[in-house]
Amino acid sequence: MIGKMTRYAFILLRGEEEGFLDRIQELGLVDITRSVKPVDERSGAMLAVAEKYKGLKESLEKIQIPEGIVPQPVEGELETAVKDLLDQLSALREARKAAEKELAAVQAWGAFDPAALEGLARAGAPVHFHVVSEKSFREEWASEYALEVVAREGGRVFLVVVGEDSLPDEVPAPKTSCEAVQARLDRLQEEEQALLSRAAGLQARAEELEAACRAQLGDLDRYLAGVSAETAAEDHVVTFVGYAPVEDDAAVQACLDRMGVFYAADPASVEENPPIRLRNNKFVRMFEVLTDMYGRPAYDGFDPTPFISVFFLLFFAFCMGDCGYGLILIVLGLLLRKAESFKDLSPLVVTLGIGTTVIGFLFHTFFSMDIASWSIFAPIQGIFLPGKIAGYDGTMVLALVVGIVHISLAMVVKTIHETRTKGFLNCLGTWGWTLLIVGGVIVGGFALAGVLDKDLTKWIVIGLGVLSALGIFLLNDLHRNPLLNIGAGLWETYNTVTGLLGDVLSYLRLYALGLAGAMLGKAFNDIGAMILGDGSSYVLWIPFVLVVLVGHTLNIAMAALGAFVHPLRLNFLEFFKNSGYEGSGRNFNPLKK
Repeated sequence: MIGKMTRYAFILLRGEEEGFLDRIQELGLVDITRSVKPVDERSGAMLAVAEKYKGLKESLEKIQIPEGIVPQPVEGELETAVKDLLDQLSALREARKAAEKELAAVQAWGAFDPAALEGLARAGAPVHFHVVSEKSFREEWASEYALEVVAREGGRVFLVVVGEDSLPDEVPAPKTSCEAVQARLDRLQEEEQALLSRAAGLQARAEELEAACRAQLGDLDRYLAGVSAETAAEDHVVTFVGYAPVEDDAAVQACLDRMGVFYAADPASVEENPPIRLRNNKFVRMFEVLTDMYGRPAYDGFDPTPFISVFFLLFFAFCMGDCGYGLILIVLGLLLRKAESFKDLSPLVVTLGIGTTVIGFLFHTFFSMDIASWSIFAPIQGIFLPGKIAGYDGTMVLALVVGIVHISLAMVVKTIHETRTKGFLNCLGTWGWTLLIVGGVIVGGFALAGVLDKDLTKWIVIGLGVLSALGIFLLNDLHRNPLLNIGAGLWETYNTVTGLLGDVLSYLRLYALGLAGAMLGKAFNDIGAMILGDGSSYVLWIPFVLVVLVGHTLNIAMAALGAFVHPLRLNFLEFFKNSGYEGSGRNFNPLKK
C-alpha cells in the first residue's frame, strides 16, 4: 500500500542552511525536494569523485589473488596506493605478455650466444635464419649449404645457414636467446607475485573505499538539497520543501522543535507529486523491485505490488514447471546469501524456487520426468493436474483460466480505484464493462460447475447485459450528449473485444514456455538414456552424467530467463492496461547519512 505523507515547508535565515541540512541528514526521515542529478560544476565534480572511489574499489576487487599469496599490510593513503598498484600491475602484465610473445618467437631456435653470431659475421661467415614449410623444405639443401635444421614445429622447419645463402623465407636473426627471455620472464613473474601480495593487503581495506564513496554521495545529496532552496525577502530568507511519512511526524517535529526551525506541516496532496513510500509485508516487499522497474504509483493511485507478488510467482512457476528445477533455484537462492552483491535477491530466488517446486509437483514433472507414473506417488495421484481437461491439454486450459482471472481482477481493481477517485456516477461506463465481463465470467463458472441451471443462467446473463449496456452506451459520461455516448460506447466496444481476446490468448505463453522447457529437458534425458544403454558399462556412465548435467543446466538457464521476462510482460501489459495503472510516482528518498 501507499504510505501517507506529510508536507513540510521550512523557512530559515540565510546562512542557516548548512546546519539545518546536517541535522535533517542525521535524522534520515525527511525527503527534501531536490534534483537527482548534478546541476552545476561543483555537484558534477562531487559525483566524479564518488564514481572514482567506486571504480577503484571495483578494479581492486577484480584482481584475482592465487592461493598461497600472503597479504602484505599497506599503510598510508589508500587512494594513491590503489592507483599506483593498478598502474604497476597493468604495466607489468603488458611487459609479461610481450616477454611471452618474444619467448614463443625465439624458443624454437634454442640456446645461442648473440655475441658469437656477430663474431662469425665479422669473420666473413654470417649466420642466416630461415623458417620454411615442410612442403617447401628439400633434404638436398644440406649438401649444397652449410645448413643445420634446428627444429620442426607446426608444419614448419627452422634452419640456419652459415656463409653463402640463397634459400627462401629468411627471417631476421633473434636479438636475444631464449634463455635470456626466460630469465626476464621469471623476474617479471616474481615482481607480479610481490604486487599481488600488496593487492591482497589493499583488498582487506576495500571497505574504506566503499565508505568514502558513500560519504561523498551523502555530501552530494546534501549539496543538491541545499541548491534546491528558494530565496525570498531580498535573499535574506531561504525556504525548503520536504516530505516525511505520517507515522514519523512525531519524531520529525520533535527534532525540528529542538532546532528552533520555523516550519509548516500539512497533509501531502496529489497536485504536489509527493514521493511514494510503499508499505508492504515481508513477502510482498520482495517484489517491490519489479514495481520499480515499471514505475512507482501516483500518490492517489494504487500499489500493484501485492498483485504482482502473487501472479508473478504463479506465472514464473508455470513457465519453469518442474519441481526439480525449483529445488535447484532454492539451493541457488541459499547460496546467494554468501555473495555480498546478491544477498538481497536471495529471499526472492528462494521464494520463486518454492513456488516452482510446488507447481512442478502438481504438474508431476521432476527434471522432465513424469513422476505420476512412479509407484511411490500412487496414493496421491488425485492431486496431480490431469493430462486432459474437457478434451484439451490440462496445462493449456489452466493457463487460460489463470489469465481470465488475472484480467478480471485487473478490471475489478480499476473499477474500485476509479470509483474512489472519481465518484460512482463518473465511472458508470467502467462499471458496465466490469459487470459484463467479470460478472459473465463468474456466472459462466457457476453454470459450468452445475451450481446454476440453464434457465436461471439465461436470466442472469440477460440482466447483466442490460445493466452493462446502460453503463457502456448511455451513461458512460453523464455530462455528454447521449448520441455521443453511444458512438463512444461502440468504439470502446470494438477496442475492448479485440483487445481482450488478444490479452487472454497472450497467457498461452505460460503453457508454451513450460512445454518447451519440458520437451527440451526430456530430449536431453533421452540422449543420455541412449548413451547409457542398459547401464551395464560403467564407462558409459561418465558421458551420460555429462550430457544430462550440461543439458539440464542449459535448460534451467533458458527457462529461468523466459520465466522472468514473460510473467513480467503479462503483469506490465495485460494487468496494468486493464487496471488503468500508471507508474508516474517518484521514490521516497530521505536525506540521510
